[in-house]
Amino acid sequence: MANGVLIDARTFLGNVWKLAAPYWRSAERRRAWVLLVTVLAFTLGLVWLEVVFNRWYRDFYNALEQKNFGDFWDLLLYFGFLAAVFIALAVYRLYLRQMLEMRWRVWLTREYLRDWLGDKVYYRLEIEPRGTDNPDQRIAEDLRLFTTGAANGVGGTLQLALGMLTAVVTLAAFVSILWQVSGPLAVRLAGAELVIPGYMVWAALAYAIVGSVLTHYVGRRLINLNFQKERLEADFRFHLVRVRENAEGVALYGGEAPETDGLLGRFEAVRANWWLLMQFTKRLTGFTAGYQQLAVIFPFVVASPRYFSGAISLGELMQIVAAFGTVQAALSWFVQNYDLLASWKASVDRLLTFHRALQETAGEQARRDGLDVQRDGEPTVRAENLDLVLPNGRVILADTGFTLEPGDRVLLTGPSGSGKSTLFRALAGIWPFGRGRVRLPGNARVLFLPQKPYIPLGSLRDAVAYPGAAAEFGDDAIRAAVASVGLDALVDRLGERQNWSLQLSGGEQQRLAVARALLHRPDWLFLDEATSALDEASERQLYGLLQQRMPDATVVSIAHRPTVAAFHRRRFSLVLDGGRMRLATG
Repeated sequence: MANGVLIDARTFLGNVWKLAAPYWRSAERRRAWVLLVTVLAFTLGLVWLEVVFNRWYRDFYNALEQKNFGDFWDLLLYFGFLAAVFIALAVYRLYLRQMLEMRWRVWLTREYLRDWLGDKVYYRLEIEPRGTDNPDQRIAEDLRLFTTGAANGVGGTLQLALGMLTAVVTLAAFVSILWQVSGPLAVRLAGAELVIPGYMVWAALAYAIVGSVLTHYVGRRLINLNFQKERLEADFRFHLVRVRENAEGVALYGGEAPETDGLLGRFEAVRANWWLLMQFTKRLTGFTAGYQQLAVIFPFVVASPRYFSGAISLGELMQIVAAFGTVQAALSWFVQNYDLLASWKASVDRLLTFHRALQETAGEQARRDGLDVQRDGEPTVRAENLDLVLPNGRVILADTGFTLEPGDRVLLTGPSGSGKSTLFRALAGIWPFGRGRVRLPGNARVLFLPQKPYIPLGSLRDAVAYPGAAAEFGDDAIRAAVASVGLDALVDRLGERQNWSLQLSGGEQQRLAVARALLHRPDWLFLDEATSALDEASERQLYGLLQQRMPDATVVSIAHRPTVAAFHRRRFSLVLDGGRMRLATG
């Protein structure tokens, strides 16, 4: 059992190092190591001052016992000097450590965002869950807890590591002091005298071992409860945001009651987990508080026999008590930080799960598992031996092939749920389930307009230019595009920053997406029911505008109205044949 615990601990610490090591080998490594070495030097300086203070206690109490007024004032002045140095080191150690922690968090956030958003990994994680709920919370909250700690700045990896290092160095510095000043203790046992050298060291060690074992026994449930707390809190926040983003739909349905019930149900899970967390935290706090209070009088009780026998002076007694307290605190680092370690380990476990999912998904993309989508030098879009499969394994389109020529105008039709949008996702290279090859023109500009346009937060100018930068086009071009699609009322509001997906109707959002297409002027434009929220007259006007402004572009549309069919020369249809969908071209 002990070997299993040690192996698990080594495996966990090895995984933590895998998360931490890349930063210390990155392009920022020089500054990071300089900051770290400086913080370590200040930490060692503070430990050295603790040793000096311990000697000061002995001399100060001896001066009091001897009523030596001159030494008393000299020692007070010396204390003032030592205190000033201690304060300066403590302040700048904290300042530089926080600087290093934030630089580390910034670097990790950039790396995780790049890995999450790169190669469409974020999309695959949404359609193929791998135990990575709420990636936003893992990047924002778990990375913060891993690097800088909780909101009060307590419990980050660097702080915990420095705390452990401080405990080890302090232990090494004070064990020899405690061993020397405590001296031997003679105990009569079964008629024989047993002499225990440096007995206060053994007392501190026994006290810390018992306390550590009992602390883990009392608080071990906190690790899983903290893990669940982060997940449940993130889930509750996510659904609050969902209600806000879909406020109009909820209001039109009159869905306040079910939304309230759903949110309260999720919050009840938060409350129930929090209640358990309170219970176990109460037990742990009760034990550790008692442990720390007992540690105040324990050294007096153990050392008092030698003091009352006259073997040591009052100054030596106080030095023993101070040294015992320091050694005991160093040995009890695990006890004092167990709640922080539990919260930290929960965040690390969530980060490790997320990190593995990112690596696995990126590896699948690199190996091109499933569909093989590539850009080459040919001018056409070509699909060969295409099989499209749902995440549950059901085949929705089998052994399909087709070619789209430059300048084509193709309408894709078929029953709802037959796989039209999935075919578009496959052509876009984001659908991972299936087999076959898709070849896209290497240098062609390709743009996909989904039925529900994505509108980023920010200014209207940036929303229209998305995914490009507004500066690439200029305000005159953006205004002309907005006006041409019938959004004249928005022409003078380009600088307004709003959540535009809540400000605009479904039809206005689709008009905005068409304005994007007019700005970007892609060579290949794919529209997935991109005008379905508009009336037929408006739909006809927008398709006519696309035909007029982009006469050489290849346009492939998914639509059901005959209005759209009039703007296309070819038709692809998904039809049911022998229990499976096939693509009929014409």
